[in-house]
Amino acid sequence: MKTIIGKITIDILTSIYQPFWFAILLSIMTMFFYLYVKCPEGAGKGWKAAIRTWIDHFKRDREFRKKYILFFYITMVLFKTLINRDMWMNPLCDVWGVWGIYRYNTVTGQRILTSECIENFFLLMPYIVLMFWNFEEKIFGKKVYIGKIILKSIQIAFLSSLTIELLQLFLRLGTFQISDLFFNTIGGLAGGIIYFLVNAVAERIRQIRN
Repeated sequence: MKTIIGKITIDILTSIYQPFWFAILLSIMTMFFYLYVKCPEGAGKGWKAAIRTWIDHFKRDREFRKKYILFFYITMVLFKTLINRDMWMNPLCDVWGVWGIYRYNTVTGQRILTSECIENFFLLMPYIVLMFWNFEEKIFGKKVYIGKIILKSIQIAFLSSLTIELLQLFLRLGTFQISDLFFNTIGGLAGGIIYFLVNAVAERIRQIRN
């Protein structure tokens, strides 16, 4: 049991560590484009002025920081699912996918320990939380209900996961797997519920203080 937990922990930490600095840099660059659209009056004044504007917005603009964190995590997801993937001759070779912590070698029959299903469960959980955090009013309107949370969590997680799987299929980067769709969607649902619970606790604290 200790070996299994250790192996899964190492796999998950490695999948976070590998794209971390790449995601940091790409997110910084992405937010420069965001600023160009949001504050076009500051464009064309040189790279030093652009850096100062970026830092100023990061310090003072809460919405800017929220979107930076969202872009950062999206980059992490894309690195894991698309960017850092080998080309596959047949991306439909394992459509059913992996549904447990062991993968079976079809040639030798050997069981191979894998954290794939656990990683897929956690992959879109922070993504859904960050999406709701950034676009709560646009997604839910003025009132957030648990029923709407569940529906939107499943919808966004499934469509996002399906988009990734289809890109893997068409670009031949990795394999198209139904298990990935399932665990990504369930993880997204868990992220939505976590967001609802945190919101409910925060609202309760505000009511007590007032």
